Amino acid sequence: MAVKAYILITADPGHTAGLTEKLAALPGVSEVHEVMGPFDIVLEFEADELETVTHALRSSIRPLEGILNTVTCVAMD
Repeated sequence: MAVKAYILITADPGHTAGLTEKLAALPGVSEVHEVMGPFDIVLEFEADELETVTHALRSSIRPLEGILNTVTCVAMD
């Protein structure tokens, strides 16, 4: 079963544009949008299993300079 997750990112304002480019290049990332509101970036991530999402968050997404916080929403459908 495929897993789809939406990762809501709060970013340092000076890094947002560069982050969208870096995030879009990561494996598993299907869409990246810079948004207005309580979050700065919304990322759609697809994987074969939930552990892949967790691993990407820990090793590839959260360590990027300029990311201040993430909230992950796993789709149920």
